[in-house]
Amino acid sequence: MDLDLRKLRYFVAVAEELHFGRAAERLHIAQPVLSRQIRSLEDDLGAEVFDRDRRGTLLTPAGEQLLEDAVPLLASAQALLRRVKTAAQGTPTLTIGFMPGITVTPAMVVFTGRHPTVNVRLLRTSWDDQVEVLVDGRADVSVVRLPIDPQGLTVLPLFKEPRVVVLPIGHRLADRASVTIGDLAAEHLLQDPDAVPEWRDIAVELRGRRRPEVPVMHQVEEKLELVAAGAGIAVIPLSTANFYTRPDVVPLPVEDIGPNEVALAWVASRRAPLIDDFAEAAGETLGNR
Repeated sequence: MDLDLRKLRYFVAVAEELHFGRAAERLHIAQPVLSRQIRSLEDDLGAEVFDRDRRGTLLTPAGEQLLEDAVPLLASAQALLRRVKTAAQGTPTLTIGFMPGITVTPAMVVFTGRHPTVNVRLLRTSWDDQVEVLVDGRADVSVVRLPIDPQGLTVLPLFKEPRVVVLPIGHRLADRASVTIGDLAAEHLLQDPDAVPEWRDIAVELRGRRRPEVPVMHQVEEKLELVAAGAGIAVIPLSTANFYTRPDVVPLPVEDIGPNEVALAWVASRRAPLIDDFAEAAGETLGNR
């Protein structure tokens, strides 16, 4: 039995929405068509993937397993299509993902000096998609900020850099030369507390009461806008703070906080000499600085 990738995409949409109507709208198809495709998938698999009753739509154990395997499978299929289309253009291409604040120019200069006929492309990433771009084929390699889920990836450590707290210009601590985590314990953090475990362990807002909602943000600029408006604070890498300088926020060193680690990552199953050569160039120029 050959799996139909279209049916898998339909399944993932329903599994993520847990609602056939919303999934059908997301897929731009009629709900009866979606229901038939899911039943057909279940016939193909010989197992029910959804438990449908008056309470709603839930994943069965088989459905939970299928979702776990389907997401990376669909991403791999998308990556395959992208790489084939790129190869069909006839010009060797390497796409490099990079996080804001990180300069990859030195590695590019060395790499292009060794491979002058390769078309090098750059792709700006974020905390949300720095690994996703590798899995779905948008990037061949990516300069990432740790921590990431390393499953299925080769990760080459490059360097560490300090992190700073970003405060609005009128903040009570803004005129200090540096601060400690203890100084920030009563502040509202505009990011996942697990990203700053030193703060998480002493945060006042995490002690027995509901934490104020943190808006969904995908870009550094969004975070800095909220900091400038007095909505909270953010802890970011020093290079990012230096890159996004603005007059209404102040970056301050935090004396007792761990550094941010930067690494190069790529899909471990890829067997591409250009990736190996760029990794060598990155290690020579970006590593251990």
